[in-house]
Amino acid sequence: MPEARVLRRLAAILAADVVGYTRLIGRDEVGTLDALKEIRAGLVDPKMAEHQGRIFKTAGDGILAEFPSVVNAVACAVAVQRAMSDRNADLPGTERYNSELVSTSAT
Repeated sequence: MPEARVLRRLAAILAADVVGYTRLIGRDEVGTLDALKEIRAGLVDPKMAEHQGRIFKTAGDGILAEFPSVVNAVACAVAVQRAMSDRNADLPGTERYNSELVSTSAT
């Protein structure tokens, strides 16, 4: 009987979440969820697509995304952090949404 061929591929996985999510939800649940939807649609999703990433899991404020290389994953992480910093520049500290890019690893 012929052996079944196993298909393997390398991927980089990026994990991210929002810093202070519990505090933000406790202060204004509806406003926080609306803001996060806006940030995801207007900032995170376009950056993921630009860097060939694909979000494959979400949970609360967290996401896991797959990239074809570590270079793409790190470039996306940097782009998201910079865009979030620009977005937050004129907001008071209590209204800022900061993403924390937890880890990027090749698997």
